[in-house]
Amino acid sequence: MAVHSTIAPVGGGLRRIGPLLLDQTAWAAGIMLAVIARYGLAMDAPLLARAAGAALAAALVHSAVGHLGYLYRGRYRYGTFDEARAVAGSAVITSQILLIADLLVPARPVPASAPLLGGAVALVLMLAARYVRRVQRERLHRPDPETTTPVVLFGAGATGISVLRSMLTDPRSVYRPVGLLDDDPAKRHLRACGVPVLGSRRDLAAALTATRATTVVFCVANADAALIRSIRGITLGAGAEFKVVPSMSELIDTRVEVADVRDVQITDLLGRHQVDTDVEAVAGFLTGKRVLVLGAGGSIGSELCRQIDRYQPAELLMLDRDESALHAVQLSLRGRALLDDPAIILADLRDADTIRHVFATRRPQVVFHAAALKHLPLLERYPAEALYTNVWGTLDVLEAARDVERFVNISTDKAADPVSVLGYSKRITERLTAHTARVSPGTFLSVRFGNVLGSRGSVLTAFSAQIAAGGPLTVTDPEVTRYLMTIQEAVQLVIQAAAIGRDGEALVLEMGKPVKIAELARQMAALASKPVAIEYGRLRPGEKLHEDLFGTGEFDVRPLHPAISHVPVPPLDPERVRLLNPYAEPPVLAAELARLCVDDTATAAAPGGVLASVDRSS
Repeated sequence: MAVHSTIAPVGGGLRRIGPLLLDQTAWAAGIMLAVIARYGLAMDAPLLARAAGAALAAALVHSAVGHLGYLYRGRYRYGTFDEARAVAGSAVITSQILLIADLLVPARPVPASAPLLGGAVALVLMLAARYVRRVQRERLHRPDPETTTPVVLFGAGATGISVLRSMLTDPRSVYRPVGLLDDDPAKRHLRACGVPVLGSRRDLAAALTATRATTVVFCVANADAALIRSIRGITLGAGAEFKVVPSMSELIDTRVEVADVRDVQITDLLGRHQVDTDVEAVAGFLTGKRVLVLGAGGSIGSELCRQIDRYQPAELLMLDRDESALHAVQLSLRGRALLDDPAIILADLRDADTIRHVFATRRPQVVFHAAALKHLPLLERYPAEALYTNVWGTLDVLEAARDVERFVNISTDKAADPVSVLGYSKRITERLTAHTARVSPGTFLSVRFGNVLGSRGSVLTAFSAQIAAGGPLTVTDPEVTRYLMTIQEAVQLVIQAAAIGRDGEALVLEMGKPVKIAELARQMAALASKPVAIEYGRLRPGEKLHEDLFGTGEFDVRPLHPAISHVPVPPLDPERVRLLNPYAEPPVLAAELARLCVDDTATAAAPGGVLASVDRSS
């Protein structure tokens, strides 16, 4: 039988006895000083004895109160604000007990003012001792000036102060802050942890010279792209390195620390979007629910899984046909990927029977449908594949999901006034989702947004691969623009939109201003370690020069969230979709897909035409 020792470690016991003895001494000194202040030179031996007895009683009472409040039992770290609040509370209770006891004793041992004044003196002494100890401890952890890099932090807000404190208290920090900069005039004379604000961005070069700093760390978590580029330009012009902290969308619910400081990325130079998330609304439809993510191994799907998991669903079901992608998403979530978790579901969207079986047996309550084919040039050549996966696959999912509480179809800006097979197929899925909303008890909606930076096959990924190969960067047209957003920001808005979306509508996410792809290429080329050429071509079939977030007749109306617009979607009868013929010539099938985006008139199929009925089970 195992034997467990009941003797506390010596070091831990000393760490707890030390503060107790210090506080007892503070109370004894406080009571004695209060009595001396009351009587001064008129004190005699009997009064001095009574004062000493009251001081002893005060020390014992405070010890008992502190013990009951876990003040000396390891609940609070020494010198923290939590401990300071606990000490203040114990001092108030001790003073009240001493005052009541003093008033109840017929021959009052000390003046009634002694417990009150003595308690105030004792509290000051106790807090002062803790402050001194905290300062000593922080100085011990300060980075070594001989081995660390002096840095100036741009941004003296909450993020900058958090990074500053992390640098000063982390003994592993390679940075030593020597100054702060901020454009806010109200922070001009601020000192944080002894580090002064040296001016605004206009003073950056002078601050680097005066402090001999060699690096600037940009500490504005959700900054405009122009500001980041401006500070970076001034920094590089002064011969210093430029670092950044992640945006809040990357950190989600974690505090920024010195370990988060990193090199600038192209996503930083394109701008950061502030996502105002209503945590209570999101938690209300995710926490404790069975949530299914279709396409969980993709870029959007895997980030959906990571963010949904933070809201503690009862079960997070992750479905994909790519086993390697499922392995990767499980590894990112759990730190292990044995693929033996029943929450991992290997299935193909195009297998209607399997999809129905998954819904019938796993009974998800909330569904995010992020599975789709998305490469526009390929779907232009093979529109039947868009029909099989994007259209019929989504229809099968919608029919299997008719009893769920909430269904979110992930759409794209290419569904607004579509001109490509990808756009047609996604617009049709918006309309099919709107139809299901009419005939099902749950809430069915679509979420539409633009290009996601860093997703597989995105322009950022393509440019990165071209830079790694030595170039050139290929841009379809010098004037082409696209709406761009990071994966983290897009998924945060998708989840928020799902919380507030209403039946049958499409929610359009705020994407900021469109970005010239040529400018993106120039920015990435500037970040490359060696010169990279840029070549221009022409738009491919199905591509627009400028994408739209809203189609004809749709308006930017944001009744519930400043970054989410609501647009109505006309429903589409699924029977018209079932009649499409995947074996028709690609241009003919593409034209029929386009017609289903705008034409609500039922059309009979001509024999052998594009609407010929097809046995999908074969």
